[in-house]
Amino acid sequence: MRYMMLIHHDEVALANAPQKELWADYAAFNEALAKAGGGMAAGERLQPASAATTVRAGDGRTEVLDGPYADTREQLAGYFLIEVDNLDDAIAWAKRCPSSRYGSIEIRPLAESYPRPDPNLRRQDG
Repeated sequence: MRYMMLIHHDEVALANAPQKELWADYAAFNEALAKAGGGMAAGERLQPASAATTVRAGDGRTEVLDGPYADTREQLAGYFLIEVDNLDDAIAWAKRCPSSRYGSIEIRPLAESYPRPDPNLRRQDG
């Protein structure tokens, strides 16, 4: 089953973390995901919440606001897309993610879409 691990962390806590150790832990985590095979390595890191823009449209007007969707201590920082057998396996990967020490990892199953996109199609076009 495919899951998205949404990384929410406290940007201040992350900035105060020992950076060399943190990024070494992330390198090890990324390598473990890649070695697990399949679609385990997909993921991206986002820029800080201060770079976000939020758009709301409705009732004939549009609001464009500087900043993240939610003004909270923890901000969406990135994601990993994983394919594992079950939720317990997804939880195990989330526990290993270095950002779990500085915030939370939300695990959400992906809705299946049919027909499912061919993962090789993108490589052939590129």
